[in-house]
Amino acid sequence: MRPLDERAIRASFRNASRKEVSDLTLPVGFAEIDFDRLDYLGWVDPKAPRRAYVVTEVDGAPVGVLLQQADQRVVARAQCSWCEDVTLRNDVQLFVARKTGPAGRKGDTVGTLVCANFGCSANVRRLPPLAYEGFDRELARDLRIERLREHVRGFIAGLDA
Repeated sequence: MRPLDERAIRASFRNASRKEVSDLTLPVGFAEIDFDRLDYLGWVDPKAPRRAYVVTEVDGAPVGVLLQQADQRVVARAQCSWCEDVTLRNDVQLFVARKTGPAGRKGDTVGTLVCANFGCSANVRRLPPLAYEGFDRELARDLRIERLREHVRGFIAGLDA
């Protein structure tokens, strides 16, 4: 992911009002973020713990989405819909995003289960275990990274539907 500054992040949001964008708080340690190791930038707003943000690249441009965390935590062990990690004990949380355009103004939303700490980029970069003799672990990791990017872009595209 290309490095982003605060201005680019604030200008990227598709499903947030100007007021919501002006109220957003950047993640703690924003200046030290290594964008080379991220497929998307995701964080929970420290001032509004039920509000979260995700910014990623779509067709070379940053696109941001405002998310709301569900009231209840996921009770059963769930799998993240984005990184599809099945080995880590990360908490998975239901996040919903208001759709764009007239549907969003009516209150329509789209939901997804995502790692509560938005650690998907780190999860997919771990080498998977050796599945069988001759298994290409680096290729499997690269494929997981690409699937993560596809899942995030697909979720964002679903906001326009």
